[in-house]
Amino acid sequence: MKKIRVGIIGGAGYTGGEILRILLRHPQVELAFVHSTSNGGNPISKVHADLLGETTIKFTNELSNPIDGIDVLFLCVGHGDARKFLEANPVADNVKIIDLSQDFRLKGKGSIGDRKFVYGLPELNKYEIIKANNIANPGCFATALQLGLLPLAKAGKLKYIYTTGITGSTGAGQKLTETSHFSYRDNNISAYKTLEHQHLKEVYESLHQLQESFPAVPSFVLEDGSEEAINFVPWRGDFPRGIYISSTLSCDLSLEEIKVLYQDFYKDAALTFVSDDAIFLKQVVNTSKCIIGLEKIGTKLVVHSAIDNLLKGASGQAVQNMNLLFGLEETAGLKLKGSFF
Repeated sequence: MKKIRVGIIGGAGYTGGEILRILLRHPQVELAFVHSTSNGGNPISKVHADLLGETTIKFTNELSNPIDGIDVLFLCVGHGDARKFLEANPVADNVKIIDLSQDFRLKGKGSIGDRKFVYGLPELNKYEIIKANNIANPGCFATALQLGLLPLAKAGKLKYIYTTGITGSTGAGQKLTETSHFSYRDNNISAYKTLEHQHLKEVYESLHQLQESFPAVPSFVLEDGSEEAINFVPWRGDFPRGIYISSTLSCDLSLEEIKVLYQDFYKDAALTFVSDDAIFLKQVVNTSKCIIGLEKIGTKLVVHSAIDNLLKGASGQAVQNMNLLFGLEETAGLKLKGSFF
């Protein structure tokens, strides 16, 4: 089988580095170029030091016009920069695009010119992804939150949800900020973007897709005058990678019925699994898996979901989408060894 020729824009950041680590070992991929505006001519291992001895590829800061000679282009740039990049750099029509920013995730913003983007959550839109040419990769918090709630949305069981989620420092990106600095993160936890995290918009759209009675957009007061449907408080954790979400809601089903609901929804999912036991973050770190745990106390259901924010929450999911686009085994290149100890 002919190998897929890949180009990467923004290869020096965290998500670009994770894409590289996966694709260098992917059996069906050939890396055509890795672009970085600030590292042109430098060996990749000068930035991603763990790749010393893995590849001799160097970053380039030059691009063809239009960008051609590849099968798929990964955009690993900051939020707002993907749209700007595509406006400034034409891409040949035959090249598929997978964007890891938030620029094309929402339905009202999911296109640029003739290019229309499909929301790339395989557990929700697998068959649309297979037929697509352009993918908007979901956000990391959005992925973990949605995977915990999609089965309940399909069953029409969502109303008021109270969610907390903690993420590692790599979720803030590679550029140093006050709250990603070691002296701030170490031995410290803090809340941020309380009730207003940007990933909520895509979560609402996905849940509404499966349950029409659930609002399609965030609103602090619903039409019936009741409170916000999702009350989400994200937290910064004192660890580098991973996301752990806990969502609490009322549910009239028994725990056994809920487990059947989840097992049925994810029976064909390649990388999402429902556990019979309590889950924890180390189960997913350095893997592309999502693991879900369920607890029920009285009428209250708690859904726990855990992912690696850089893999299932970003680069691993992007490669999963690439595999679907090109008819490969969904887990190709993604059977990664976790860091359990």
